[in-house]
Amino acid sequence: MNTATDVVFISHGGGPMPLLGDPGHREMVDRLTELAGALRKPSAILVISAHWEASVPTITSGAKPPLIYDYSGFPPEAYKIEYPCPGEPELARQVYQALDQAGITARLDDQRGFDHGLFVPLKLMYPEADIPCIQLSLVESLDAGTHLAVGRALRALDYDNLLVIGSGFSFHNMRAFFSANTPEIQARNEAFEDWLEQTCTDSILSESERAQRLADWEQAPHARFCHPREEHLLPLHVCYGLAGKPSDSHISATILGKKSGMFYWR
Repeated sequence: MNTATDVVFISHGGGPMPLLGDPGHREMVDRLTELAGALRKPSAILVISAHWEASVPTITSGAKPPLIYDYSGFPPEAYKIEYPCPGEPELARQVYQALDQAGITARLDDQRGFDHGLFVPLKLMYPEADIPCIQLSLVESLDAGTHLAVGRALRALDYDNLLVIGSGFSFHNMRAFFSANTPEIQARNEAFEDWLEQTCTDSILSESERAQRLADWEQAPHARFCHPREEHLLPLHVCYGLAGKPSDSHISATILGKKSGMFYWR
């Protein structure tokens, strides 16, 4: 990993709720604000969002991407949120080249806007919206190994003072969020979080062991309960593929009543 690159995986909460004063997101808001204060202010940000899947890794390359309000059922103010950060076409081109050089077919998209996986957390972390941003999609196969490989390909990036954010959620069972938080559900949630923390931070694991655990994430305790569909976990795989080492910091927050994790590699 380029020493000028910081990499973080964040749990980004439920839709626009963190920006609407929802009490179930208070810890998340605090943790993201603290994280932004601990990071050096980046020259540009690359976000891998759980909310964009494409047939091949696709990169926003427009100079001024609009916002995509990709949620429904929220009050009118949720559709008036603004985050007018610029795009960064040169960084998009470099990401495309890094993937291409690794033999990964990729695509540039100069029309797509930024979804809430980008603008919700960044409005909390960098409210001035003065840092150029691009987004990178997931691959719709949702194959864990593919996303580890995408991350490894990004090691070829040579962009000074870059921040890479995997914007997902370490727990993402929508039914469980809005059901009674029974001791059994709490135990399942915590068992998976403990596994994920050990997998990402334990320096005793070799990097081949760590990568294998992430590739085989479905074998983790209660994995499919915590992630009935894995799109919110896979940004973590891209982050680890890029970092290629144990996480330097684990941050825990209770979000919507569930234990959730974030990881930081410097």
